[in-house]
Amino acid sequence: MATQEETFKKLVSHCKEYGFVFPSSEIYDGLGAVYDYGQNGVELKNNIKRYWWDSMTLLHENIVGIDAAIFMHPTVWKASGHVDAFNDPLIDNRDSKKRYRADVLIEDQLGKIEEKINKEVEKAAKRFGESFDEAMFRQTNARVLEHQAHWDALHERYSKAMNASDLAELKQIILDEEIVCPISGTRNWTDVRQFNLMFQTEMGSTADGAMKIYLRPETAQGIFVNYLNVQKTGRMKIPFGIAQIGKAFRNEIVARQFVFRMREFEQMEMQFFVKPGTEMEWFKHWKEFRLKWHKALGLGDEKYRFHDHEKLAHYANAATDIEFLMPFGFKEVEGIHSRTNFDLSQHAKYSGKKIEYFDPELNESYTPYVIETSIGVDRMFLSIMCSSYKEETLEGGETRVVLSLPPVLAPVKACVMPLVKKDGLPEKAREVMDMLKFDFKTTYDEKDSIGKRYRRQDAIGTPFCITIDHDTLNDNCVTVRYRDTMAQDRVKIEDLHAMIQKAVDMKQVLRKLV
Repeated sequence: MATQEETFKKLVSHCKEYGFVFPSSEIYDGLGAVYDYGQNGVELKNNIKRYWWDSMTLLHENIVGIDAAIFMHPTVWKASGHVDAFNDPLIDNRDSKKRYRADVLIEDQLGKIEEKINKEVEKAAKRFGESFDEAMFRQTNARVLEHQAHWDALHERYSKAMNASDLAELKQIILDEEIVCPISGTRNWTDVRQFNLMFQTEMGSTADGAMKIYLRPETAQGIFVNYLNVQKTGRMKIPFGIAQIGKAFRNEIVARQFVFRMREFEQMEMQFFVKPGTEMEWFKHWKEFRLKWHKALGLGDEKYRFHDHEKLAHYANAATDIEFLMPFGFKEVEGIHSRTNFDLSQHAKYSGKKIEYFDPELNESYTPYVIETSIGVDRMFLSIMCSSYKEETLEGGETRVVLSLPPVLAPVKACVMPLVKKDGLPEKAREVMDMLKFDFKTTYDEKDSIGKRYRRQDAIGTPFCITIDHDTLNDNCVTVRYRDTMAQDRVKIEDLHAMIQKAVDMKQVLRKLV
């Protein structure tokens, strides 16, 4: 049985081999933590974005979209707090010369203690069988209680240090917990330092006249500075939302785990403007809606959980993450934050413009509060790939790699294959292809044996393979082979469109959300 780490390595190489993700600038030995999406990856990514966009803008008549520029006036980032406070606490190991995020090292340590508790519970569950009372065991077992007390004490100490930005205490925790560098295995640590994550560049033609600007580290500020434009031109009434999909850039020192943490990435963000005092009920509403959106894809409800933030950002009064079970543990794919009126108030202060909402029902003006939902496209892509990648042993000992992608997201919906390259079969296959290609991403394949062609399509997650054989010319039927079950049916050519439509129509997933 392959370890999760081995499976993850296989997934990374699978992504390259089958045109999902390539290392950027690979012919020049690549660029750290930057990736390009290949021909299948971009289709999957676009389908994820379409699912998100439609769930926001079609299902909610009070949510509209924008596409703000990546470059923004530098004062935007002063107002938002990014110039002064967008930092990671970093620590170096003197022996390996490797740099780590101090908070991640401590969170990994908390995870290890959790694992110890879970192992004790699993052992006991095996020992006691059906009569096992897990809740009672957790409350009474000496080893579990000891681990839990360790976890609680560390957790409290870590939360205090993070909220106080106490860098010396973060280092002390790492020393006290005897956390070692994963590479050198030593505890020879430097002090913890803050590192700003924004990329800088210059705008202007001369060195003297150039203005220092930043590549945006998030897409949210483009929404906030356009709040008045959208509200007035769209005659929007509170509560309303503004959605956006776009690139963001962070100079991550500890970029890792493939496309999970990158320096150039894509976000899908929606800022929902509400009346002050109603923000907590809207926070609850968006938490529930966003979890429902994830679960509707059918990847497995048990793979998701909420994780409330230990340290709230300076602008937030509530924050939670939706975490997904990756091969390297539960990790954040989406954040839901109650940002109060911080952003709009800051931009009003720094710009000198009045950024308020006149409420005709109350006959008064106020600065709206904001609930944010922010999801990483690349992390969503990775969670879908991780949960869909399967290695199966078939009857007779043969193996296959299959991506059991949700059909609505699959890069290719159907592959049309003539059984042989003669006897008029390719021409008939082209007719079928031409019938389907306007509605579905369809490919044509006539190379190799039919079995090899099936394997190729399994590996990219194509739900349907359509084979045109000699009987097709007489009965106008084709053989449809289903990816997940490998079962085959004879289907009339005229029924193909409706059959594929039923399986891949995004509307059926969107309907689960209303």
